[in-house]
Amino acid sequence: MQVDYQKRFSHHLGREMEFKTYGHAGRPVLVFPTSNGRFYQYEDSGGVNALADRINAGEIRLWTADGIDGESFFSNGHDLPARIARHESYFRYINDELLPEILAAGGGLPILSGCSMGAFHASNFLFRFPDRAAGVIALSGVYSTRHFFGDALDGQIYFNSPVNYLAGMPEGDLLDRIRSRRLFFCCGQGAWEEQMIEDTRHLEAVLREKGIPAWVDFWGPDASHDWPWWHKQIAYFFGKWLEM
Repeated sequence: MQVDYQKRFSHHLGREMEFKTYGHAGRPVLVFPTSNGRFYQYEDSGGVNALADRINAGEIRLWTADGIDGESFFSNGHDLPARIARHESYFRYINDELLPEILAAGGGLPILSGCSMGAFHASNFLFRFPDRAAGVIALSGVYSTRHFFGDALDGQIYFNSPVNYLAGMPEGDLLDRIRSRRLFFCCGQGAWEEQMIEDTRHLEAVLREKGIPAWVDFWGPDASHDWPWWHKQIAYFFGKWLEM
């Protein structure tokens, strides 16, 4: 498997950001890390190995992004506008600095993916910038900012809380573009999945209300919030994606 490590200075974040790529060809897949995770997490946790056959066959090429959750969603700071502004800088880094590299490498628009907090980032980015991705495969995510900012929905916090801004999104071009993307959401019903079950069901209801087609799957009570299950789920859903 071809593996490359890269480091770039981000003008939006004012510091170096790292990422790795896995594979030589195929549809690009941008993977966001879990809470406070780094760019090497997906490899270390076994996620790359779970997709090795498809990577080696040239069907997909992974790009594993770095994260800054400790400066935004998981920061202990009480300045909520500053925390969400830092996240907005992260999304500008993804949109303006990392994605152009991914698109220049070929293979078409990327699939966005992630587990847990990574699922939140992947879904939130897709809903806000549907022209920048082909779709999303989100595993065990939360889809509301209440887990990080409580009841606050001021300013940019609202526009990073998918179940809120999707429910309030008017009919128009943005909603139509979201409807044209492939959306996969999965959550287990086992250990440590309680919040994720609640949020995934809430998101499912909002998507149905807005007429947004999506595959929403709830696995059984043995499927826990942990890497061994995410490995099974990601392999399964990439198989479904490539069959379509």
